[in-house]
Amino acid sequence: MILRDLIERKRDGGRLAPAEWREIAIAAADGTAPDYQLASLLMAIFWRGLDAAETSALTSAMLATGSTLRRPAGAGPWIDKHSTGGVGDKTSLILAPLLAAVGVSVPMMSGRGLGHTGGTLDKLESIPGFRTDLTLAQAEAQLKAIGCALIGQTAEIAPADRRLYALRDATATVECIQLIAASIMSKKLAEGLTGLVLDVKTGSGAFLPELERGLELAHTMIALGAAAGVPVVTLITAMDRPLGNACGNALEVVECLDTLGGGGPPDVWTVTEGLAIEMLQLARPTMSAAAARTTLRAAIDSGAALEKFRQIVAAQGGDVSAIDAPTPEWARAPEIGDVVADRSGVVLAIPPRPVGHAIIALGGGRTTKEDRVDPRVGIVFKVRVGDAVRSGQPLATIHAANPSALAEAQARVRGIVQLGEVGEEAAMLPWVSHRVTSAGTEVLP
Repeated sequence: MILRDLIERKRDGGRLAPAEWREIAIAAADGTAPDYQLASLLMAIFWRGLDAAETSALTSAMLATGSTLRRPAGAGPWIDKHSTGGVGDKTSLILAPLLAAVGVSVPMMSGRGLGHTGGTLDKLESIPGFRTDLTLAQAEAQLKAIGCALIGQTAEIAPADRRLYALRDATATVECIQLIAASIMSKKLAEGLTGLVLDVKTGSGAFLPELERGLELAHTMIALGAAAGVPVVTLITAMDRPLGNACGNALEVVECLDTLGGGGPPDVWTVTEGLAIEMLQLARPTMSAAAARTTLRAAIDSGAALEKFRQIVAAQGGDVSAIDAPTPEWARAPEIGDVVADRSGVVLAIPPRPVGHAIIALGGGRTTKEDRVDPRVGIVFKVRVGDAVRSGQPLATIHAANPSALAEAQARVRGIVQLGEVGEEAAMLPWVSHRVTSAGTEVLP
């Protein structure tokens, strides 16, 4: 294989054969392809795209460079969920223990923060001692023991994707639908799943803000799943404002614990419940949505979902006593201060991208792969889009590492929360707007 020739062909709008994608994936995985050539190929793909056959071939090729989880013969359904990412998007931490608590095995492989969005692994690792670097053998044993494992992409899983994923972030080629789909599905198919639910975000804070592109991604991934014999269901959900109140790693874990205990912000439960119903119905196809809703609510009300989260934390080395503390020190930053409204009005917008950038500036995210994340920092909003506020009312509470970071974040957030005149109507997307399956797209009420 001469990689330069393949780059040239793709640059000029040509297509590559499955055997060529296999060679590219192998060269990416074993390090024989240099970064500069892989970066050039990614940019060519970004501009020229991949057809359906190429996307499937790339997915299969990346999957084949690594190992997979082995679902035991006779085991029940293995169901996972994946989100395209957003600010305050914390549903994975609720869904995994919730589904495991009702008897569905969840092998959940997650990622770190990407761009302005947070990452499930960073949130989990804010719990003292929690390990996400399980081997596949350890994950298989934990799935057998407690029905859930929350892991990162190890060197065993799709190493070609691991390398290309890092290069996509560095080369501004993240927002390519075919690359997103191939990357996600190469990892998800490595989990040995029997079903997958996708949460595709739309709105100003999504990687693909336009609904049309979100639907295109959904259909692309549904087709990749069908080719591998894995049914995929997609919900289109809103990311035109942060999900929930808490934005920041440890703060979001605390909000998840509250939700697992039966509280939490209503919007977090709305999105979580919608995804959970789809996951449960994939595991039990004859179950109605109403029965699934009742089953899930019972797991929350009985304490079973929260107890399952404790089991997961203990199994993965975390300090269970830390998550049971009423005011956990591990989630408390050294400097805490409010942002207050400078006038009365109505909250017209809280755009997620600037919120994400503010959290990164606080130290809660990365600008380079080497950056260390401070899990304690973040923002807890005290108002939601559409709320009426009065002058002097707290809009948000900032958790910062030092006084100067606090002051800077207060100034940022004061400019992020957009106030209008009393009586103005805020425009908002519905939290869950569409359901997409192999049968087509359904607009939800």
